Amino acid sequence: MVITANNLRSQLMSLVNFSGTHKEQTDRYRQLLEVVLTNTGNDLIDTLKLFVEAIVNEHVSLVISRQILNDVGIQLSKLPDEVSKVVSHFTLDKVQPRVISFEEQVAGIRQHLAEIYERNQQWRDAANVLVGIPLETGQKQYTVDYKLETYLKIARLYLEENDSAQAEFYINRASLLQAETHSEELQVMYKVCYARVLDYRRKFIEAAQRYNELSYRTIVDEGERMTALKKALICTVLASAGQQRSRMLATLFKDERCQQLPAYSILEKMYLDRIIRRSELQEFEALLQPHQKAATVDGSSILDRAVFEHNLLSASKLYNNITFAELGALLEIPASKAENIASQMITEGRMNGHIDQIIGIVHFEKREVLPLWDGQIQSLCYQVNSIIEKIAAAEPDWMAHTLDGVNS
Repeated sequence: MVITANNLRSQLMSLVNFSGTHKEQTDRYRQLLEVVLTNTGNDLIDTLKLFVEAIVNEHVSLVISRQILNDVGIQLSKLPDEVSKVVSHFTLDKVQPRVISFEEQVAGIRQHLAEIYERNQQWRDAANVLVGIPLETGQKQYTVDYKLETYLKIARLYLEENDSAQAEFYINRASLLQAETHSEELQVMYKVCYARVLDYRRKFIEAAQRYNELSYRTIVDEGERMTALKKALICTVLASAGQQRSRMLATLFKDERCQQLPAYSILEKMYLDRIIRRSELQEFEALLQPHQKAATVDGSSILDRAVFEHNLLSASKLYNNITFAELGALLEIPASKAENIASQMITEGRMNGHIDQIIGIVHFEKREVLPLWDGQIQSLCYQVNSIIEKIAAAEPDWMAHTLDGVNS
């Protein structure tokens, strides 16, 4: 039975002046909604809009409006996407002036609308719809899990759109909640999103550490664990050369699972401090995501820059000194570029050495391990003594009692 817009309008008007109980009036609205849903195409859209506009009107009791709008939200999820999307946006617009009164219903419609956009890979539209849910500023008290899941979903959607700045903003909001949840699934979701944000923001060594942690979580599917391990390896290779990357290389190299990964040969060469030639990187480059192929300040790709730095560190263990020209030939780059990379690494403390620009030579310095170790132990002893002195000054009686107990 098809209902026309004019017929619907007159029946809605009669319901406003209905003199029965709230339950009876609610049942009448539900019966009318069922009739509206028998329409199709534009007739369905037009009559649904008319119905929604009527039930959110101030003349209808708020108790009834909320119940019926809940029903509308449930029915929207059963309609074709295009019809549902048009009516959902119309509903949000009509409810907006009284949004505080319909927060729960609006949140449900926004979640449904985001799912439609996500199915159609309209990531930014989906994220923007979810952002409209007043998780912190509204009257409704949302659970920690609901807020955390929504923030993580928004962050993931922005990542799909390659908007790492917005994703990081919502990950930071989620970070304030993740310690409060008892859901291991949500904690894993948080770690995944956080690792991806770090990856997109080119904080590769931090991303590698998070991916590696995920590769050991038993709640994660085995295939996903191996994917996380592969991402950890890729991020480690792309990271700037230094002690942190060396430690991560050692961790991954000792993990037998890495031997199954296509990038293992590059990991092995890096861990063993072997020179890596440009021709050996083709297979590894095929594994990179678009954001990992971006150019650095000097025009090199992220991968090229990481390999230049690795090869330079490898050269520092083979030579006492080397000319800029020879270093450039070894790294397969111009001599001036080799000098700049060496200068930056020495300045940042990631490589020991000094540069003689007059004669064009890089001198590598070998760090003596034992004196360095002795210095670290000495520093630790000084700090322990300092703490003991402060305790003795603050609590002399307790200190004397403790020492007596040790001596006896």
